[in-house]
Amino acid sequence: MICDSLSTTLPAIPNLAFHLKSLHYLPADSYCLGFINCPPSEVSRAHDTPGMWAVRFVNKSRVNASRPGNVRKHFTSFSSSLPPTMGYLLVLAVVVLAAGVGTLYQSTKKSSRKGLAREHSVRSQDIVGSLGNLDHAPARRQVRSLFQAAQQSLDHPLFKESLDGVEAEEFYQINSRGIEIFTKSWLPAKEKIKAIVFICHGYGDTCTFFLEGFSRILAKAGYAVFGMDYPGCGLSAGLHGYIPDFNRLVDDVIENYSSIKARPEYAKLPCFLFGQSMGGAVALKMHLKQETAWNGAILVAPMCKMAAEMYPPWILVLILKAVCFIFPRAKLVPNKNLADLAFRDVKKRIQTAYNVTGYKDPPRLRTALEMLRATDEISSRLHEISLPLLILHGACDVITDPSVSKALYEQSRSLDKTLRIYDEAWHSLLDGEPDLMTFNVFTDIKYWLHSHSS
Repeated sequence: MICDSLSTTLPAIPNLAFHLKSLHYLPADSYCLGFINCPPSEVSRAHDTPGMWAVRFVNKSRVNASRPGNVRKHFTSFSSSLPPTMGYLLVLAVVVLAAGVGTLYQSTKKSSRKGLAREHSVRSQDIVGSLGNLDHAPARRQVRSLFQAAQQSLDHPLFKESLDGVEAEEFYQINSRGIEIFTKSWLPAKEKIKAIVFICHGYGDTCTFFLEGFSRILAKAGYAVFGMDYPGCGLSAGLHGYIPDFNRLVDDVIENYSSIKARPEYAKLPCFLFGQSMGGAVALKMHLKQETAWNGAILVAPMCKMAAEMYPPWILVLILKAVCFIFPRAKLVPNKNLADLAFRDVKKRIQTAYNVTGYKDPPRLRTALEMLRATDEISSRLHEISLPLLILHGACDVITDPSVSKALYEQSRSLDKTLRIYDEAWHSLLDGEPDLMTFNVFTDIKYWLHSHSS
């Protein structure tokens, strides 16, 4: 039953028009929507206003798309062993306390960024918040297919790279834990392959948005590039944005990439890891688990340790750990809009709204704690890193700490290591900086790869 509809204005994209139909295979309690191409004349009749996209929800159970869907289930299972009144009061008190402390923390720590021009920005939630429940992979895959053309129409240097000269392939495979993993490859169509680059994407991200353009550029330069979405991220199966065990996630990446690396056609080629933000932590953990398996790593703003501005106070960490035992999947961790903190270029910050499969909600409790544990471990093991390194970091990064990248450079046992700190740059060096800075970062990456692949 169609019980609600609305129109949402999105940044203009030439020659892009969508009409509506409902999707029927999504979870019954989700908010289902869909688009089909239609002539502009039909769009005008449907919307009465050119340049508007209509969004129609098929509501199976409730109207508010932002309400958490699984709290009642967890609440009931926890309280069943207690007297009814006491169980409800106890859990409610813990949740209210955690939420209250988180809200207080978030309101008292103001960002020091100047000139964010929020009045001109379109937040990712403006789009994704209208798309309904993306907790499960089928919904994310459908939404990605609908917005794929829109993404490729963005005025961003990474989306100006055509597929000419690149052979791209997408495939799914079931890993040893029974999880369906999305993988994509970008291979040079004519050139001889110089080396293989394996992409480790950042928190809540996917290998099919900004990293798509990055991978095309490397493929045109003669490198075979492989990317995968972690379980619970992008197009891979799993609860959206949920990392129950960081070590297990790293093992999933090792399993996938090791199987590719073992193919006969790649057996004699150098293999490099590329890790961006949280992907830098994944790449370093892969190296610590497989010390001699990789020929080097390119780390862009690696998450070796959270920046002080992002790290919650100890009392909040204790409270979140306690609540995590009850609601590990709950989205109770206070957070800031990462695009506002990561993207220096306002226009490119706006374009993050089109990363429709990216996770934009507050971090889930278990995910946040696993990331804190991972960074604590990595920052204490910097001296064990021994593979060739290219470390790139923005001097003004307030998400991951550039001082820890300096510590990695100084403390690692690597004899072959390079550190680049870019003045005035923020966190997203490849996709959120002015074009000139992005060009400089790309030049450094390609030069390093060329010198280590010869």
